[in-house]
Formats: sequence, structure tokens, C-alpha cells
Amino acid sequence: MRLRTQLVLLQSAIMLVVILGSGIAAAWLQERSLREAYLDRMIGVAYSVAQLPSVTDAFDDPDPAAVIQPIAETVREASDVTYVVVSNVEGVRYSHPNTDLIGEVVSTPPDAATTGELFVDTQTGTLGTSWRAKVPVFDVEGAVIGQVSVGILESELQRDWLGNVWILGLCLAVAAIVGVVLASWAASLVRRRIYGVEPEEIKSMLETRNATLHGIGDGLVVLDEAGEIVLCNDAALRLLGREPGADLSGTPIADVLDAPIDPLLADAGEQQLVLAGERMLLARVDRVVVDDRAVGTVLILRDRTELDAALRDLAGAQGMTETLRAQQHEFANTLHTLGGLLELGESEAAMGVIERAGAGGALAALEPSSGILELEVAALLLAKRAQAREHGVELVVRPGSTLAPAAPASVAGDWVTVLGNLVDNAMDASPGGRIEVAIDDASTEGGRVVTIVVDDDGPGVPEEQRNAIFDIEVSSKSHPAGLARGYGLTLVRRVAERLGGEARVEDSPLGGARFVARLPVVASPAVAGAVVGTTLADGTIVDGTVRA
Repeated sequence: MRLRTQLVLLQSAIMLVVILGSGIAAAWLQERSLREAYLDRMIGVAYSVAQLPSVTDAFDDPDPAAVIQPIAETVREASDVTYVVVSNVEGVRYSHPNTDLIGEVVSTPPDAATTGELFVDTQTGTLGTSWRAKVPVFDVEGAVIGQVSVGILESELQRDWLGNVWILGLCLAVAAIVGVVLASWAASLVRRRIYGVEPEEIKSMLETRNATLHGIGDGLVVLDEAGEIVLCNDAALRLLGREPGADLSGTPIADVLDAPIDPLLADAGEQQLVLAGERMLLARVDRVVVDDRAVGTVLILRDRTELDAALRDLAGAQGMTETLRAQQHEFANTLHTLGGLLELGESEAAMGVIERAGAGGALAALEPSSGILELEVAALLLAKRAQAREHGVELVVRPGSTLAPAAPASVAGDWVTVLGNLVDNAMDASPGGRIEVAIDDASTEGGRVVTIVVDDDGPGVPEEQRNAIFDIEVSSKSHPAGLARGYGLTLVRRVAERLGGEARVEDSPLGGARFVARLPVVASPAVAGAVVGTTLADGTIVDGTVRA
């Protein structure tokens, strides 16, 4: 059955039930009202006749009927009742519409004469079943001498009631017809509002939509015009750091995404980097337009780390190639120098060159005395030192630096995130300069605390900007097209605060800026999706860290 037919039938059925119920109630109330009106009339007529002096005086006459019958008939005809019967206490009639019955005993008990009170009931008499009222007749001394019975036949009541009910029925029938027409119009309107689709089609579309929505790997967030979340898929919940199945309906997007929506709307269709907690995301906004009317916004989120997965291997290979090329030049120059010294017979000078060459070139390990025992951090420092040498920057790990292996192992990711971003920031701030890295792994009363200090000899950070430098998209450097700025230091502070520590900037003995990150070691797992790693020489994010 089509939706329109179902709606018409359902609405018509409901309407008919309501109309029938209302009609029955109205008819019942009308019947009660009619009976009450007739009762008031009968009681009034009965008391009027019972209190007439001519009637009460006639009870003492030899032939009471000669006086009472004409009076009773006149009153009956004037009041439009079926009968007015006057009788004595024994029930002998003094009046009746059928004169042949005058002088006989009444067919029903003389209740009013017996009790001396008003009596109302439906009884069957000589004229048929009637609705009647009986009142006592008192003499001048107050003694009951008879009764007056006034009634109307039930058939007449039914006839009067039906005469009004058919009008009510006609009105209800017209209302039902109008209701069916309106129900048909409403069903057509509803069907147009849902674009003419049937319930089975709606069910199929919803199932397909849910399967598609939750099967997409990208995060999809649907917003209304007020910027509040209407719908989001499982991938969006994961990227926003929420529990699976969490209900974000009605939540402003600003509460879950560390980026205003207005700039994204201004560049609709363009991907931009945003932060959600410690996760770096690529966001793109598209307007939803239906019938040339904007009805909402779709926010598409992608994990930057997942997008860069294919670039990591390439970036590592490129970095290794560049480092090997630099080392090749170093070894070539060293070999040429050694060859010349040996031809000149300067063997001692050649030995000096060999000693100064140390343990190797750019890929050499850290100093044997280094206390950096955490492999991920040590590998990061080696890579950063090779990258710094390519840019003419001297990166030094201060003697006395110590770092034991991470426990739990997930903490190493936080250390790499903080250290990588601070070193990248320092290399950008002091091209051709010097960077010193100091790491202190200490045990305190509150537990283990790792402190990372990075000094550079760049221009430093003005005192009035030292708090704002950790905010999103606040940077002291220019923003090349397509590169993210102002996110690295934000990640550093967020990681530090999540671990219960702090990140700050102060003046460096080298003349530039000193960034200090204090990272307590806690036994909680790292936040899923925390961004870690390094950047390419051109600033492209390849494994999560970004420059400030």
C-alpha cells in the first residue's frame, strides 16, 4: 500500500473514531438534557395542579371528577404533556385523558400519596411506558388527601430526541467528509515534503546512508547553520578523540575542534591544517545546498599522519641520500688531504687529520660519553644533527645529558614530539648558528621528571610574546604558501600539560631563546594519534611534528 493511501486511511480512521465518539457523547448529553427539561415541566405542572384551591376543595365534593377533570385536561393540553391524573389516597382517579378510566384505581402504586414526597420514575400504565412525576395533594390542615401524576410517553421522548439527533448526525457526516478530503490533502503534502519516496525507499536510503557514512575512512561532521554538530561518523569520533558511539549532536564545533569554523568557510573546498587535542588534522569545509538554499555544512577531516604515511619512507630515503652525499664530500675531502700529506711524506700530519675526523661523518653516533640511552630520542638527535649540518647549523648535545629508556615505552613518543618540534623551531630561528640541547632525567619525590632544554643564538622571543607563542597559528616566522606555522609549539605545550608538566620560553645564554619542557613520566598511555616525528628540510610535515 502506498504511503499516501496509508496516511489517508489512518487519518480517516482516527477521525471517524473521534467523530463517532463525540457524536455518541453529544447524543447522550442531548437526551439527558431533554429528559431534564421534560422533568422540570412535569414537576411544575404537578405542583401547580396539586396546589389549586379548586382542586383541593373538590376532594370534599360528592363528585370530585366533575370539577377536577376539566381543570386537568385544560392544564394537560396547555403544558403539552401526555396526561394529568388526579387521584385520592386510595388511588381512585378523578381525572384521566380516557374518561372511561375515571373512578377506577390507578394502574401504578400511588407512591406520592403514600410517602407524601415527590416521586419520579419510568413506569408502565394504561397509556404505555411513560416518564412521570408524582406529587402529593395536601388539605388545608396539611394532611395528604391524594396525588397528582403528570407524565409523558417514552415514545414521545424518543421521537423528540430523534428529531434533534438527525441534525447532529448530518453535521457529523459533513465533518467526516471534510475530514477525509483534508486528510487526502495532508497526505499529498507530506508526500511532496519527502520528495515522493515511499517508506521502503526511505528505509533503504537510511540503511545505505548509515553504511556509507560509517564505512568512510575520512571523518565527516555535518553542521547546521548555527555551527552545531548534527551528525558525525565513527571516523570523525576517532579523529576528534571521542569514544565510539558518543553523541555529539548539538555540540558546537568550536568545543571539539581547536579552530574557528569561519576561516574554513571562507576558503570552502580548500584543505587546512587544524588541531584536535594533540592530533593534527586536515580539514575541508563544503556547503550543503538544497534547492538553491544553504541548509548546513559538511566538515571533512583527515588524519595528517595517515595521509603522510606514504611520504615517510620517501622522506627518510631522501634524507638519507642527502646525508650520504654530504658524508661522501667529507670523506672525499679527507681522502684527498690524506693523499697529499702522504705524498709529501707528512705521516704525522696525516695521522692528525685522521684523529680530527673522529668516529665518522654526519651519520656517526652520539659521543661515547652521551647518556642518551632512549633509542628513539638518540635516533632523532642523530637525524637532526645531520639535517642541521646540511643547513650550516651546529647542533650540540650538552655533556652530562641523561635519558634512560622510556617506561612505559609509549612515553618515548611524547619525548620525540617535544624534542623534534623544539629543535626544528631552533633551526628555523638561528640559520647558520648554534643550537644546544640538554636533557635531564631526574627522580623527584613526585616521580620521574624529564626536562628538555633547547637553546639557540637566534633573535629570541620578545617577552610580551612568550605566552602567545604557544597559541595556535601564532608564529614569529613568515607563512610560506601551503606550510603550517604556529602548531609545533602548541603541540609541545599540550603534550607537557597532558603529562602534568609545563613548557615555557626564556632568554638563552647563547643570546637567543631557551625553550624548556618539563615532562613528568606518568603511567597513562599516550593519547591515541599523538603527533610525533620530524619535518623535511622544506618544512613539509612528514611524520607529525610541525614548526612553530
